[in-house]
Amino acid sequence: MSPNPRTLMRPLVALLGLVLALVLAGCGGSVEPTAQDEPKTPATDTFPVTVEHKYGVTTIEAEPTRVVTLGLSDQDAVLALGVRPVGAVDWFKERPFGKWSWTKGLWGDAPPEVVGERDEFNVERIAALEPDLIIAQYSGMKKEQYDTLSQLAPVVAQPKGHEDYQAPWQEMTRAIGKALGRSAEAERLISGIDQRFAEVRAAHPEWQGKTAVVAEPYDPGTFSAFSPNDPKMVFLREMGFTAPEPFVAAVGEQNVADFSYERLDLLEADRLVWLVAGPEVEDQLEAEPLYTKLAVSRENRDLFVPYQDPDIGAALSFNTVLSIPYAIDQLVPMLEGTR
Repeated sequence: MSPNPRTLMRPLVALLGLVLALVLAGCGGSVEPTAQDEPKTPATDTFPVTVEHKYGVTTIEAEPTRVVTLGLSDQDAVLALGVRPVGAVDWFKERPFGKWSWTKGLWGDAPPEVVGERDEFNVERIAALEPDLIIAQYSGMKKEQYDTLSQLAPVVAQPKGHEDYQAPWQEMTRAIGKALGRSAEAERLISGIDQRFAEVRAAHPEWQGKTAVVAEPYDPGTFSAFSPNDPKMVFLREMGFTAPEPFVAAVGEQNVADFSYERLDLLEADRLVWLVAGPEVEDQLEAEPLYTKLAVSRENRDLFVPYQDPDIGAALSFNTVLSIPYAIDQLVPMLEGTR
């Protein structure tokens, strides 16, 4: 099943408040903490710490050890900082552990409980895990959800000042690092990634100012185009590319916008990156007359990048301190040539 991001914006499940009341009254079982829940590395910041976010300011009184991540890719930064979440959400219709190339070995023998799918959170499961911190950075968490979950534990919601799913990865990593008491380590990780991008830009001055777009085929005759602030587009920007003005204007403030094939002209750019579920999608597009008329298609400046096998598209979608190095290693050689 293709992880199309239009499915990320689902409403709050019904009767959250009732479920929470039942859980707090003792209808849900609890999970006893184990030695596996302890962070691999100790915090270095002094608690309490406060983190500002979309819905206010959250104070974490002591170093958290039982962390639940509700953002689609938040578990990556938490793992990178030496903490294994006890709960996480399912994004790609697969368990979020033991699957991706960039997280192999980090989960160990303590996989998280799956506590929801995308933005639909199972409050009873979350409560049963007895979290001492809930993180929802790369998410579409609503205010009602925030208020409900804040009765269970401190909640660090998505960064303020950004549309949902469009906050810079650096900002989300810093927020997670502060919440975990690992600000210095978060900055070290960010600096390392920034250096990787700087090395790519230095090796490819010809990419500076060139245009690039990321799109995904959807239903027959329809495609999705990603905002310049979407992590996948940001990844290309950090390598020196920019987005064409007509493309930016058409997408607007949405994280992703759908268009019919009559607007394939919006994808005219120096490089076009298609995220695809399988090779059959490439065959379908190359049989489409409206697509083959595009210069980016005729001149083989388009790339068809799979979400899985290998998981390059997933790495671009995650765009975290763990997935970015893998994505750079995989995508740069593809961008260096043409098909």
